[in-house]
Amino acid sequence: MTVRFFHTSDWHLGQFFYNHSRHYEHEQFLAWLLLQIKEKQPHALLIAGDIFDVINPASSAQKQLYQFLADAHELAPHMQTLMIAGNHDSGYRIEQVEPLLEKYNAKTVGVVHKNLDGQIDLDRLLLPIYDENQNIVAWCLALPFLRPAEITGINEQTANSQIAIAYIHQQLIAEAKKRKTADQALILMSHAHMQGGETSDSERPIIIGNEEALSTTLFDDVIDYVALGHLHKPQKVGQDHIRYSGSPIPLSFSEINYKHQIVDVTIDPLLQDESRFQFTPIHAPRSLQLHKIKGELNEVFEQLKNLATGEIDNIDHREYVDIEYHTLTPPQPNLRHLLEQALPKNRYRLVRIARQYLASDQANLQNTKISLQPPTPEKLFKQIWDKQGYSNDDAVYQDFISLVDAAQKSLEDEKTH
Repeated sequence: MTVRFFHTSDWHLGQFFYNHSRHYEHEQFLAWLLLQIKEKQPHALLIAGDIFDVINPASSAQKQLYQFLADAHELAPHMQTLMIAGNHDSGYRIEQVEPLLEKYNAKTVGVVHKNLDGQIDLDRLLLPIYDENQNIVAWCLALPFLRPAEITGINEQTANSQIAIAYIHQQLIAEAKKRKTADQALILMSHAHMQGGETSDSERPIIIGNEEALSTTLFDDVIDYVALGHLHKPQKVGQDHIRYSGSPIPLSFSEINYKHQIVDVTIDPLLQDESRFQFTPIHAPRSLQLHKIKGELNEVFEQLKNLATGEIDNIDHREYVDIEYHTLTPPQPNLRHLLEQALPKNRYRLVRIARQYLASDQANLQNTKISLQPPTPEKLFKQIWDKQGYSNDDAVYQDFISLVDAAQKSLEDEKTH
């Protein structure tokens, strides 16, 4: 039987971007996702971890998730929403609302639990996916972010993190093989950093115990699709059916050029070749643009003036601007004000200004001899005067030299009397 599902991850609800709320952007994404659900009616929606941005999310972020689940259930009552905890989430917290989730045909796996005999509770990690007639069309092997304290010491096969991770995968896949029938697909959902994955600067490192990233050899060939979360760039890892869906919105300026998306996946397990698996990226529209401006300071001002105009009343709807500039002379002390003045009025939020030092600048700094002698009044005055942009005013500099000479002469006269 064919199963169809959406693969998503890394929503990071509740994120603040340079102290600015992303609530509006998430609202726009969720509204768009509801349209996709209404149109395509998948059997399941997978959220592969980092549902929230922090372990203790604000009530507004939690409300955003639960309102979405209610709306999605109304549009597609047969669809199941299956979620796992990421490294940003509290696994115990997201499991506490199970009665609420059941109402909306949703399930979450936050942590790896143990049975009374101390063994891994595999039942909680194996989630059936049903069709409209309540027939099981697939099994989802749901593996949340595996924290060492939660997975080590279960038995002699879980002495350290890497061994424990391999053991849990082996046990879970073995149990899934027992349960599946020939016409049912196996989908493994995991929040992990895989070897060969391309990272961005907004991802919190999760390498366990300073070990290497995980290997795709953990995934048995019987697995039809591996739905990964954690890395924000959509990408495959080694094989087409092992994929990161990526985040739905850019979570840093390093992700400006990512094609943010969800993955629409269809699997027919009765087909024996690669044609059994089909996937279609559905690109999520970007509700707010991020602009990264780089260059020499004068070029930066030109680029700012050439940005699109048109006022946006609500500050939460304004676009973001990041500036990296380089200059051979010290910048003016009111630089931020000047940059903000150069931006088209009431359309952008200037969230970061950083001075970039080019290779030639670094070489000049290294070649400069450092003097340990205390600076003279003349040198101090010249440095401050140059920084203020008055380096060409020789008359003022000469007046200062005259004052220094007069003061020096006055001190000498006092010593002789």
